[in-house]
Amino acid sequence: MNATFNRIGILVLMIITSLACSPDKSTVKTVSSDFCQFVNPLVGTLGEGNTYPGAQVPFGMVQISPDTERWDWGAASGYEYSDSTIYGFSMTHLHGTGIPDMGDILFMPTVGQTHIRSGKKDFSEPGYLSRFSHDNEKAEVNYYSVQLDDYNIETELTSTNRAGLMRFTFPESDSAHIVLDLSHVLRHSVIWSNVRVENETTITGMHQVKGWAKERYVYFAAKFSRPFDNTRIFSNGRESKYDSYKTYRFRSSVEAAGPDIQFVADYKTAASEQILVKVGISAVSTANAMKNLDTEITDWNFEKVVEDGKNLWNQELAKFDVTGTQEQKETFYSAVYHAFMAPVNYFDVDRSYRGLDQNIHKADHFDNYTVFSLWDTYRATHPLFCLTQADRNANMIQSMLEHYKQSPDHLLPIWSFWNNETWCMIGYHAVPVIADAYFKGVKGIDWELAYQACVHSATHPEYDATLEYEKLGYVPYDLENESVSKTLEYAYDDYCIARMAKALGKEADYKRFSKRAMAYKNLFDDSIGWMRPKDSKGQWMKDFDSHYFKHMGAFTEGTTWQYTWTVPHDVKGLMACYGSKERFEAKLDSVFAYSNGKDYLGVDDIHGRIGEYWHGNEPSHHVSHLYNYVGKPWKTQRLTRHIINTQYGNKPGSLCGNDDCGQMSAWYIFNAMGFYPVCPGSDEYVITSPAVPAVTMQLSNGSVLNITAHNFSEKNIYIQSLKINGVDWKKSWFSFNDIKNGGSIEFVLGESPNKDWAASEADFPPSFSDCQ
Repeated sequence: MNATFNRIGILVLMIITSLACSPDKSTVKTVSSDFCQFVNPLVGTLGEGNTYPGAQVPFGMVQISPDTERWDWGAASGYEYSDSTIYGFSMTHLHGTGIPDMGDILFMPTVGQTHIRSGKKDFSEPGYLSRFSHDNEKAEVNYYSVQLDDYNIETELTSTNRAGLMRFTFPESDSAHIVLDLSHVLRHSVIWSNVRVENETTITGMHQVKGWAKERYVYFAAKFSRPFDNTRIFSNGRESKYDSYKTYRFRSSVEAAGPDIQFVADYKTAASEQILVKVGISAVSTANAMKNLDTEITDWNFEKVVEDGKNLWNQELAKFDVTGTQEQKETFYSAVYHAFMAPVNYFDVDRSYRGLDQNIHKADHFDNYTVFSLWDTYRATHPLFCLTQADRNANMIQSMLEHYKQSPDHLLPIWSFWNNETWCMIGYHAVPVIADAYFKGVKGIDWELAYQACVHSATHPEYDATLEYEKLGYVPYDLENESVSKTLEYAYDDYCIARMAKALGKEADYKRFSKRAMAYKNLFDDSIGWMRPKDSKGQWMKDFDSHYFKHMGAFTEGTTWQYTWTVPHDVKGLMACYGSKERFEAKLDSVFAYSNGKDYLGVDDIHGRIGEYWHGNEPSHHVSHLYNYVGKPWKTQRLTRHIINTQYGNKPGSLCGNDDCGQMSAWYIFNAMGFYPVCPGSDEYVITSPAVPAVTMQLSNGSVLNITAHNFSEKNIYIQSLKINGVDWKKSWFSFNDIKNGGSIEFVLGESPNKDWAASEADFPPSFSDCQ
């Protein structure tokens, strides 16, 4: 690393007011502490976490990071810690998803023979990829560096919101190169691209990708700190240039287009010579990419870009002030870092963006966001935003409403990114995000429009058997795949609509969606005590194996062991299906005690298993908290502390499943503080044992919530007593109103469970059945 950059931390942070480096229009405040020192961007890069270690500002459109893998589904972010080779450094990545995409606009510095193909990782085919070692790799907040062993080149990365900056330190060479491979993208294919040499230091271009997102455009403008000694462009493996003996017509050597395009800048370099490349991106045009670049990176001061990004991160990380060990702090702040990476900004400095309808729009009255992994993030990530990122959350919801208006089917996003809907996963989970924000008092939304979007998304007659669902009271497995999961998730989403309808005075809608919210009862088979698929004639699926998973079968990424509990809005009603809370509790106990030990294709990447509880995937995330509803909150306390101790940490392999745009991390943040939103869209948080001695959380309205765990230790995991805002607290839950203006939560912990605390029915969290 350059000596001027090699320092321990930030001692004095400066105020940044420029929009150029800020994902939002808000002024970056002075933060006197360096919280960035506790972030390890490598957390989750080994195994199933699918995170990336590169540079990104909070919610930034650019995620500049190394790609060590291109084809493997197990490395959907493009980086896998166990790899030993790097293809290059691309400008965009998805955080923690289970499906690969992005990896746009890849640059790779090399020396020696020119290669325009990546080559193979086993070196059976030569290419521009290079070996590397973690001994010569460093990942920090908004900074990444690595030594490319095959070329003896140090690469350093940093970023702003819409631009990335690379610094390459070359050895002495008369054949140094910087390769741009526009055919590179993760897993999928580039169907068209172009590049143009604008002058002796600048190139522009684009590529169009057909991938998980079916039609995605990425434009770029790149400036080099040193004039080119020479440039070459390749198309379909051949250099693009005019040759009167071989080309029938003129062929430009400074511009080319096609599905397989590479650009090479050639240099003669002195020992330790540094060449920098700064790249702006846009979904609109190369002109906009240039505007983004020129606005956000005005010079070649690499250290300033790093520092500015760290300042932005410190403002976000400072929303939490954690007391604990070094490991506890690193685990907590790395989780906050991951929770605040997505959704990402998706508009240019002139506020234009490419919409779902493929037209260019202006975000004049809001900041546009994209990458909505809503099946995951409605559970904890967006509820965390309601507390700490209310303004951003309002902009995210406005982005969803713009998506709704641009959708030819007038549907809210399901799993969308850039200008595309992927239709991945199930449900209509923009609904709980909207409802939760409504009931948490988030400002700046046209709630009537938002409500109508929710209703239309839930009742579209051609969307995933919603017509049959309302007619029959469930989704039949003989007419629709993932039928049980869809029924349960629709019912929960409908509960959210019912609550909004009630609040907005829409009584007919309230009755309609309240009835739909009870649809889960129609798939509960009392004879086995599990949710079970039912056909359109009302017959149970024969020979039903509760442990068997089939991709696109009756359940989504799970079995009935995980999905039976997907009634977060009406746990008391589910309990009534079992006949007693004792039978409910016994069945819940069995989830954590039993496992058939089998893996099935499609769920083999879900780890973090405790019996049939699978923490590595979202349907299980609320299940450990259900003991609060039967008066056994001490079981929840034991389980959540165990999950945190075994499924999280500060190492590359410390995530047991896909981080899924921050959901896994948000689960940790809530539970480490001692509470969790079991049912987003309601007012309640369920209480559990905190996993750090103390934390203060700055709320979006400027208030501060102080959380303290007296007698905290690894053994003292059980709540002995609790005070909220100085009042003795006997309930195993509290409401948003109890903390919305800040205050205090004081736990007293002990080694043995206090089985009398929150044990009476009056202390249980409420359920929707209480309102019926």
